[in-house]
Amino acid sequence: MDQTLREAGLPPQALAAMVAEVDPAAAPLWAYQAERAVNPASVMKLVTTAAALDLLGPHYSWRTRVYTDGVLQPDGTLRGDLIVRGGGDPKLVAERLWLMLRRVRGLGLRHIAGDLVLDRSAFALPPHDPAAFDGQPLRPYNVGPDALLVNFGARVLTFTPDEAAGVARVQVEPALSPPDGPASVPLTRGPCEDWRAALQPDWREARRLRLEGRFPLACGERVWPVADPAPAELAARAIAGTWLAVGGTLAGAVRQGATPAQATLRLVWPSPPLAEVVRDVNKASQNAMAQHVLLALAWAGRDPDEAPATFEAAQAVLRRWWQQRLGPLPVPEVDNGAGLSRSARLTPVALVRLLQWAWRQPWAPDYVASLPLLGIDGTLARWSAPGVAAHLKSGTLSGVQALAGYVHRPDGRRRVLVAVVNHERAERARDALLALVGWAAQAPA
Repeated sequence: MDQTLREAGLPPQALAAMVAEVDPAAAPLWAYQAERAVNPASVMKLVTTAAALDLLGPHYSWRTRVYTDGVLQPDGTLRGDLIVRGGGDPKLVAERLWLMLRRVRGLGLRHIAGDLVLDRSAFALPPHDPAAFDGQPLRPYNVGPDALLVNFGARVLTFTPDEAAGVARVQVEPALSPPDGPASVPLTRGPCEDWRAALQPDWREARRLRLEGRFPLACGERVWPVADPAPAELAARAIAGTWLAVGGTLAGAVRQGATPAQATLRLVWPSPPLAEVVRDVNKASQNAMAQHVLLALAWAGRDPDEAPATFEAAQAVLRRWWQQRLGPLPVPEVDNGAGLSRSARLTPVALVRLLQWAWRQPWAPDYVASLPLLGIDGTLARWSAPGVAAHLKSGTLSGVQALAGYVHRPDGRRRVLVAVVNHERAERARDALLALVGWAAQAPA
């Protein structure tokens, strides 16, 4: 490790790491600065998702509720308001929103004579600035949590070349009302290089995307997820647009509001189970979903309607859980649960003990399977380590490179590995981390 780090221009002191058997009774195989508190980047998601699986269970789901406040007439007209009350579903993506509103149409509701009311009161959070972390507000990883988060807070643009017409067709998901953006952009010849820049996107009008450039024909079909520049409006526009897309009509406005006490519950729409959400969080390192998972801890053991979820309440639950399960080991400093943070901290030895403990839990298969498989999928699809099998969570920030999880030995046994590099040139540490994974897979007991 010393040699590999120095070849990358990194001092050994930038590394904090530990390798151990999954049996906590066995002596560690190797450790270096393992009790040092470091910034783990997205490796922090291992703490968040383990706590959620243990406290909430793999079957847990969030609930979006749909109410009516008024009289539903036989002809399908609602003389009043339709209320959509978000419950923190982290995966209310375009297709699931469409299915939910199709179910509402199936209840006999065709026309809303009043308003479409969006209730976000399940979360009580401070305002979120998507540019605060790194000045990149349109990057999907900077989307903040929302009790009524639609499509991960992003619109997805699909560009499909039509060579005969000389244009690339542009599709936007979810459907938005009012619609915005061009239906097509001109094609251009030449190589497929920085095709996003070639489109010359202009977001000066928050409600309207302008593409002033051209799309390279050589790129074929491309998909571009973009965090909405007006995140507070995305859910409103997406729900209204999807309601129209499923054949509904709306006379009134789309507005924020609380669910009236006299409203009638018409539909409860569950999210996918937590086990599936955890897989998305860890495989794709999805930050907004991770924050929703952390916030759900605020409701552990009680009814979500009792009080809105806050980060402070969720962090307190996580700290108590850690102390009950792992005793005196240093409690990780968790802020948003996603690791997109400059203040989050944990020690490698504490994370190793968590991974050893998690291996013995009944939900361990869901937990381990949620981690990217080295060199095959998720965030580690392009990390090459021929002949080595491992389920590992990666963490990458400016100044941070990390790996943590389970390494599979050729004889079928498992080992736990945590390795974190904190340094201004941490991006150069990949080969060193992979070398440690290879050693963990082969080193004798």
